[in-house]
Amino acid sequence: MMQFYKKRDFGTFITDSFTFLKLYGKNYFKNFLLLNGLLLILMLVVIVFGYKEFLGAIFGSNMAGQSYYFEQFLSDNMGMLIVCGILLFVLSSALMIINFLFPVFYMKRIAEGKTNIKADDILSDFKSNGKKVAAAYFGLTFLVLPIAFVIFGISYILIFIIIGLVIMLFVVPNLFNIILFFCFDYFNGTRGFFESLSYAIRSQFSYKNGRENSPYWKYWGATIIMMVLFYIVSLFFSSIPMILFIMKLSTTAPDAQFEQNPFAGSFGTLFFVMYGISSVISTLLMNVLYINSGLMYYDSRTDLHQKMELAEIDTIGINE
Repeated sequence: MMQFYKKRDFGTFITDSFTFLKLYGKNYFKNFLLLNGLLLILMLVVIVFGYKEFLGAIFGSNMAGQSYYFEQFLSDNMGMLIVCGILLFVLSSALMIINFLFPVFYMKRIAEGKTNIKADDILSDFKSNGKKVAAAYFGLTFLVLPIAFVIFGISYILIFIIIGLVIMLFVVPNLFNIILFFCFDYFNGTRGFFESLSYAIRSQFSYKNGRENSPYWKYWGATIIMMVLFYIVSLFFSSIPMILFIMKLSTTAPDAQFEQNPFAGSFGTLFFVMYGISSVISTLLMNVLYINSGLMYYDSRTDLHQKMELAEIDTIGINE
């Protein structure tokens, strides 16, 4: 059984993240897909059937010589695009909160010594924490994430004056860890929403007792390494749809109908299905980052380290 509440160094965060997957990965992802499968399928359907024609209109040319072909398309299909946009927002935000909280509930059960976790167990955790889940959903969706996007956007704009590259290297890992630390703390204790958010920010820079060295650099370094690994692997899968698109353009004989709307017909469906599959794979890979941040949270709870170690010793004695 893996020990969660203990001090870890930079390298241990990375190795323990993969150790967690080795020990619990099969059960973890099976339950993850059982809880998220329907939402992922619905998102794929919305993307394939809701936006295939929309992107086709963007790439398509003006067949009838109209000056405002794309504007006319928007006007004629505004209702459908609004409905698809709302559905995509609801589904993506619901998927977001489940993605953030699934590793929280799963790792909490493992840390408490539970084994053979089932999807019903995680679902019961969502139900028993219904009010907190709702508060986390609205708080993250309409408060924390908008602020994070603004900070990210400003940092991204600053890339044009070079210093933005350096800022992004710090902003992205820090924002990611703060959001995950908040989720873990909010559902692993009795703190309120803003108390947990405050702890998530403060714990990036110092331990609670204030006597130990700052954990900032090991948190930042481990997160950067995991993000780079995630980017490399996910880039491979996300590039497949574009490779198919380029191959289709380069091997298809001149065809006015295809050039007008390259996403029409069976190829367009294949493109978006492949895009949806790559998105699902990226969603699964993101869990490695969630697990890594979870281990950092358990590292930050130095107030519980000794308590949990004693509890584990007592458990061993009982089992014997």
